[in-house]
Amino acid sequence: MKLPEAEQLLAQLTEQMRPQVSAQTALLGIHTGGVWLAERLHANLALSIPIGAIDVAFYRDDYHQRGLHGNARSSQIPFAVDGARVIIVDDVLYTGRTIRAAMNELFDHGRPSSVQLAVLVDRGGRELPIAADFCAHATTLPAAQMLALERSEAGTLSFRMVEK
Repeated sequence: MKLPEAEQLLAQLTEQMRPQVSAQTALLGIHTGGVWLAERLHANLALSIPIGAIDVAFYRDDYHQRGLHGNARSSQIPFAVDGARVIIVDDVLYTGRTIRAAMNELFDHGRPSSVQLAVLVDRGGRELPIAADFCAHATTLPAAQMLALERSEAGTLSFRMVEK
């Protein structure tokens, strides 16, 4: 399989989102790849509300099986969640469990007026009824493979295929 070009997908995602956002739209990136994307989308779309970053480690429904990953971070939501229009940003949508965990944490901070989802890649394999509102690319991957978003020192994004 030829890997998708992350920078090209980011440009497509930006254009897909542009007509649907306003300066008052809040972006909430899921650590780590989603935060990288949210930073770039925030700049590309000229949004005024500071981006938030969320780590869903404590909210995952498989926390008791997986435990805490070694690079857990605290979430930072620098905007009032109550009444906000929030777009959760992640790199790859798979089972939907990460997004469910992000929504659980978001609602612990308040009640947004709406929540949407933006992803670079939807790889199928959903286990929960979650779908992206904005998606640049859809593909199907075997369960034993995953796409990992990487960021170079220069800030360029790219995908790498990882065998589980």
